[in-house]
Amino acid sequence: MTDIKRVRDETFKKLDLNENNSGVYNGKWLEFNRNNSIESVSPIDGTFLSRISTATESDYDKTIEIISRAFVEWSETPAPSRGMIIKKISDRILEFKEDLGKIVSMEAGKVTSEGQGEIQEMVDIGYFSMGISRQIYGNTMASERPKHRLFEQYVPLGPIGIISAFNFPSAVWSWNSFLAAVVGDTSVWKPSSKVALTSVAVMKIISKVVEEESLPPIFALVNGSGKIIGDLMSGDRRLPLISFTGSVKTGKNIATKVSGRLGKTILELGGNNCAIVSEKCDMNIALKGVAFGAMATAGQRCTSTRRVVINQKIYDEFIGKLKKIYENVKIGNPLENGVLVGPLIDNDAVSNYFAAIETAKKQGGKLLYGGSKHGNGNYVLPTIIEAEEGMSITRDETFAPILYAFKYSDFEEAVRIHNDVPQGLSSTIFTNDLREEEYFLSARGSDCGIANVNTSTAGAEIGGAFGGEKDTGGGRESGSDAWKSYMRRQTVTKNFGNDVPLSQGVRFNID
Repeated sequence: MTDIKRVRDETFKKLDLNENNSGVYNGKWLEFNRNNSIESVSPIDGTFLSRISTATESDYDKTIEIISRAFVEWSETPAPSRGMIIKKISDRILEFKEDLGKIVSMEAGKVTSEGQGEIQEMVDIGYFSMGISRQIYGNTMASERPKHRLFEQYVPLGPIGIISAFNFPSAVWSWNSFLAAVVGDTSVWKPSSKVALTSVAVMKIISKVVEEESLPPIFALVNGSGKIIGDLMSGDRRLPLISFTGSVKTGKNIATKVSGRLGKTILELGGNNCAIVSEKCDMNIALKGVAFGAMATAGQRCTSTRRVVINQKIYDEFIGKLKKIYENVKIGNPLENGVLVGPLIDNDAVSNYFAAIETAKKQGGKLLYGGSKHGNGNYVLPTIIEAEEGMSITRDETFAPILYAFKYSDFEEAVRIHNDVPQGLSSTIFTNDLREEEYFLSARGSDCGIANVNTSTAGAEIGGAFGGEKDTGGGRESGSDAWKSYMRRQTVTKNFGNDVPLSQGVRFNID
């Protein structure tokens, strides 16, 4: 059995951490304050990891002032130079990948490969952002007026706020902050209090690069509760953009407050992701894709597979084989070799798991596998429940490894069941039929922001824009042209003639 305390102590030495850490950075680390602090406890076995001091309202206000001033200098730095800074930061993160990954695993309960993968994702988006720094393009249009030039350009937006969730304690922050940095913005980060230690470990690495390069404080960190710090950020006109990852309920509250001051939001909210399994699928691919999507990160991804819609011709065979996979999956300490399913994040998550199962049973669901604890602590059995249309619980997102299985007879029925939830993040179909595939990808098919074919709902590459529709919020982060969200679009008209001709033939003579 891996000794969590030993792993903690080894990583702390390498990452300049200890049992009492400041959780506020604004160009310098504020002094640790035990009276205003939170505890980081590992969901693996309840081991105490660290105390992290949180920001007061005064700390927050000063931090926003600092990154606002830093924005002026940073936005005037040439974009390719900004890109090279992010590359240096990414290189440094890569040097500490193993230890940072261990912090993620210890604090968020992710298996080793997922903890390491999260840090690699930060490195990847950093390198991607470096490339974007030389591709901040605008458009040139033909003007209808003589001796005029008409074009668009993108201008840095300003200091932005990033509020991230526990399930990806570092990667999602980098999706936002690295892209924002290369286009000229500064940022302030409020992480989930459940994973405060990870945010401190990441910022320790990054802040040293910023200081070595004699840069202004382009990144800031303010740990604290959502009710206090999150609320301050939402109402702060100095932050023209708030990027929020979390629940639909909280996202709606933030959106209301930010829109009330005419600010911008990027919302990455709930997912209730579905896989359609056609009778024309490759059974092995479908089984692996559904199993990974439903059980990876113990069902605590926003892209986790929560519903599977299976053709009735292969339903019994597919469920039978899927149950065998569930029976053989290794559950336990995520730092141990071979473990695929770690713990839920806390006791509340365990309670929500059991509450959802009981509700599903009352609504007519049939428990096919799981539904119980696995040993002590926050470990539960991945669960499969046979469901029917009309079960309201299947329209909710429960952050736990619960998979609702539906039968379908014709393909249009499958798509209807697939789309019949408020959320619209990730989706997939397993089929070798071109017509089914194209239907799924058409306007009549998946209504989600992410639509996959013959691969899992979970696990997105950084090169594509990430985000969803409906109650998922409509935001886009990471790849493609998501960088535009962190800039303001400006249309420019230049007159190099000797007169002021007007458009649409309008005349205004003052001679």
